[in-house]
Amino acid sequence: MRLALSAFLVGLIFALGLGVSGMTDPRKVIGFLDVFGAWDPSLLMVMIGALAVYVPVYHFTRAWRTPVLESQWHKPEATGITRGLVVGSLLFGIGWGLAGYCPGPAVVSLMKFTGQPLAFVLAMLLGFFVARRLPWS
Repeated sequence: MRLALSAFLVGLIFALGLGVSGMTDPRKVIGFLDVFGAWDPSLLMVMIGALAVYVPVYHFTRAWRTPVLESQWHKPEATGITRGLVVGSLLFGIGWGLAGYCPGPAVVSLMKFTGQPLAFVLAMLLGFFVARRLPWS
């Protein structure tokens, strides 16, 4: 129960951050990716803010034997560059650039109750389903 509550609170903070910073608006992302036009640095500022919190917390907690709510750290095991990583990254970038949504902001944008985020999330779920069935993913 504590783990679920923790996940809920972290998700709430994440959603509030996306909403307050305007990152649920796909125009912000498309403006950030338009580096040769009307470039909007808002997304860069959000990323810098995230790093400003993450880096000191990571260094502070690195010496802990276990996390507060888990019995062990869950660090990534695969660190190599694979075909699936390259293809997936390209597909993610294409989708992000065309739609202006990535998974987090898209899910938060469902609260706008408009068709675009809903269509995106449904297509994203279909993509997850298909990707799990690819032999090299």
